[in-house]
Amino acid sequence: MSRHGLLELEAVLAIAARNSFRAAAPELGLSTTALSNLIGKVEGQLGVRLFNRTTRSVSLTDAGRAFVEQVAPALREIQEAMATARSQQEIPAGTLRINAFASGAREILAPLLLEFLRRYPQVHIDLVTEGRIVDIVAEGFDMGIRTADLVPSDMIAVPLGPPRSFAVVATPSYFEANGKPSVPPDLLSHRCVRIRLPNGALYRWHFEKEGKSVQIDVDGPITLDEATLARIAVLEGIGIGFFMEADVREDIAVGRLERVLQDWTPPTAPLCLYYPGRKNPPAAFRAFVEMARTLVRGAMRSV
Repeated sequence: MSRHGLLELEAVLAIAARNSFRAAAPELGLSTTALSNLIGKVEGQLGVRLFNRTTRSVSLTDAGRAFVEQVAPALREIQEAMATARSQQEIPAGTLRINAFASGAREILAPLLLEFLRRYPQVHIDLVTEGRIVDIVAEGFDMGIRTADLVPSDMIAVPLGPPRSFAVVATPSYFEANGKPSVPPDLLSHRCVRIRLPNGALYRWHFEKEGKSVQIDVDGPITLDEATLARIAVLEGIGIGFFMEADVREDIAVGRLERVLQDWTPPTAPLCLYYPGRKNPPAAFRAFVEMARTLVRGAMRSV
């Protein structure tokens, strides 16, 4: 093995865990082609094939399976030793990989992420936003950001603020021309900006009041899958939109948008930072968690 064999070993284990070069490559910060070339070099140095590769599948050979079984425990010990050494850092440095859904990332980008980078310029944050729920440990993230009800029970969770809520909004001119809905079914006679979920399904707008839940399959002239695009459409007077309140809070405050059906959009679960328990977290990790706790203390005092 080369003097840079740690990356090579991590690459073998990542591919073995996912049975896919394509899925393992982003975790390692490599292109699929570069990863394939790296494994080819490892196999050449060992003199055996570690993986059976076809155009449709990847699987370990017998030699590869034996190699992984012996290497995996040793690599874990090396990684733990490195983590212990990094934990002795006094100045936060290195990379923090964070997984979040887009609306949560928008809420904490300025008050937490960017403020953290200003305070600790030697840290790099790699933020990945996606709608699907991921296993942050298996996919190589240090921490995740989701609503409290979606945080796995075996994770440590740090609330990032008070409960969140949805907001139904449109421009004042739209409501002047079309009237305001007073109950959720009234939306069926309005033009609405429809929402497509990451799985391709159309989102039904959810409402609740006094224990009664209502789901409305709205109709309208446009369907979008990204909240910032939907906000633009609503601000242009296309129709009524359904957003996380934080995404349109400023628009409501200055009068660009008006909120309706507020009594049907009660508070929901708060946003949380979550992560697995770690014996010797590096300084950057510890500093980020502490700043998150400080953020929530400030947010709760302002409520």
